[in-house]
Amino acid sequence: MTAADGAQTPAPGPAAAPRKDPWELPDVSGLVVGVLGGTGDQGRGLAYRLARAGQKVIIGSRNAERARSIAADDLLGPAGVEGADNAECARRSDAVIVAVPWEGHAATLAALRAELAGKLVVDCVNPLAFDKRGAYAPRPDEGSAAEQAASLLPDSRVTCAFNHLSAVLLQDPSIERIDTDVLVLGDSRADCETVQALAGRIPGMRGVFAGRLRNAHQIEALVANLISVNRRYKSHAGIRLTDV
Repeated sequence: MTAADGAQTPAPGPAAAPRKDPWELPDVSGLVVGVLGGTGDQGRGLAYRLARAGQKVIIGSRNAERARSIAADDLLGPAGVEGADNAECARRSDAVIVAVPWEGHAATLAALRAELAGKLVVDCVNPLAFDKRGAYAPRPDEGSAAEQAASLLPDSRVTCAFNHLSAVLLQDPSIERIDTDVLVLGDSRADCETVQALAGRIPGMRGVFAGRLRNAHQIEALVANLISVNRRYKSHAGIRLTDV
């Protein structure tokens, strides 16, 4: 373009795209959520809270009969949770939460590589050890439990979340709200937003993006600190971020 005095003026460039609201999250109400390790305290509590919020939930176990028995108990039965063996749970679910004990983490996931292919996997396992000085967080060779999951499941979309929730609070039906933040890590922003939205289905919870999967170790390790807090103050402490 040429101005009236003959000087060249630059042509207008394309307008910058408006920045997306970070709290604009997808509708996940139609997703089927599987919980591997759903017969344990953490998995059972997560299954209960998600089902109570209206999510379709299947809990998995190595033993299908045990999974069906827990799914029919007084806590999960009224919420409509189903039980299945781990493989069926993985096959039937859109998103799969891994809540197995750390000692069985690698073997469980390696055995389900085919069933978890293409699935969104949410790892909430915290490697922990204890000695006379209390709880501490050993570092796996891969860096973290979540990174171990990503290594074992190359065809899955692995995220890290739900690490800091109290199993006692999750399983207490008299508690309506659990006021805490769920830190979500992953290498796909869209997958993280899906997990954030799942967390937000539970009253009182917020799912907050907290970085890439390579930073999962410090998220998992923080549980050792929370154990110390809870023992000292006889509490069920969680995480709440300020100024977000």
